[in-house]
Amino acid sequence: MNTLWIATACMAAGMPAVAASAKPPQMPHYRFVNYTTANGLPDDHVYSVLVDGDRIWAGTDNGLGVYENGKWKTYTTRDGLAQQAVLSLALDKRTGDVWAGTMGGLSRISGGRIDTFTQLNSGLSNDVVYGVSVEGEDVWVATAAGACRLNLDTGEWSLYNERNTPMVEIWAYGVSAAPDKVYFAVWGSGLLEYNQKTGVWDKYEDPDRETEMVLFKDQGLIHDIVSSVSYVDKIVWASTYFGDSRYDGRYWHNFLTKDSGLPSNFTNFVKGVDANHAWFCTDKGLAYYDGVNWAVYTPSLTTGKPEMTVRDAQGNVTRVPVATAPANNYILGIDFRGGDIWVATAGGLSHGILQPQP
Repeated sequence: MNTLWIATACMAAGMPAVAASAKPPQMPHYRFVNYTTANGLPDDHVYSVLVDGDRIWAGTDNGLGVYENGKWKTYTTRDGLAQQAVLSLALDKRTGDVWAGTMGGLSRISGGRIDTFTQLNSGLSNDVVYGVSVEGEDVWVATAAGACRLNLDTGEWSLYNERNTPMVEIWAYGVSAAPDKVYFAVWGSGLLEYNQKTGVWDKYEDPDRETEMVLFKDQGLIHDIVSSVSYVDKIVWASTYFGDSRYDGRYWHNFLTKDSGLPSNFTNFVKGVDANHAWFCTDKGLAYYDGVNWAVYTPSLTTGKPEMTVRDAQGNVTRVPVATAPANNYILGIDFRGGDIWVATAGGLSHGILQPQP
């Protein structure tokens, strides 16, 4: 008989009680410095963040901000940006160019110059660009009407949709490219995998195809509505609005609030650090997973005060005293620099400065 797992976007039933005195595992502590329009951020609603050496790029609802030497500079449509709302960011490590996916096209920022690609002047699938990833000479793009690839050496565009890939829905919501494989998060169509060597597509779906019920917990992708994907060290991390998944090429492991440290099953974005560590950006806070234990950083959902909780492998949850928290509990993106983190939220951009263990 199969075990029935029930999951919803906000269910937290079955979470263990918060421990009053248990000593938590050693998890990273941060002092959060928050940036808003009051100190130069283009807009408080931050969709994406990109660490580029000493520069920090923030894709907001009202332009692209770059923070350098303690000051903010903003790029808007007046500077050539495709559209004000910047949904995704990627760095070309070969050239230093920054690629910005917007609600109105794809823009490249190179040496202060902005070049924009749209459906009208290029082979872009759609002007709503949810995700972008650069690997070698290729820029991979996830759009509201399928996926595409721009080869920077030849200038050639390749389009991918329901006609030449296994995707059913064509709402491509995220992309993560590596030398061996490229993964697309497709809204309602699961995960698509492209083998760089063979040119063959594969597809991973929720095996039970149920909207809010998990019948086979670790037998496949947790849900077909995939909001983002991160491929690092040959491990796939996938986020959905009904839980999260890790896939090592052979085995799946799924995470739900009922049996993990996730503060919510509703996950906007996931970013893997390596094969065992990942960050989950949810609508109820930022979660860090070290392969065994969990830490959650958030303004309290009830009081708004800074809060950190740690969950160990046995399910014991401990509150850790903290003085600061991310700007908002609705987390949309994250990137790293050394031990520090930069967090995109619906209420500002947060810089988590790693602190010594207490």
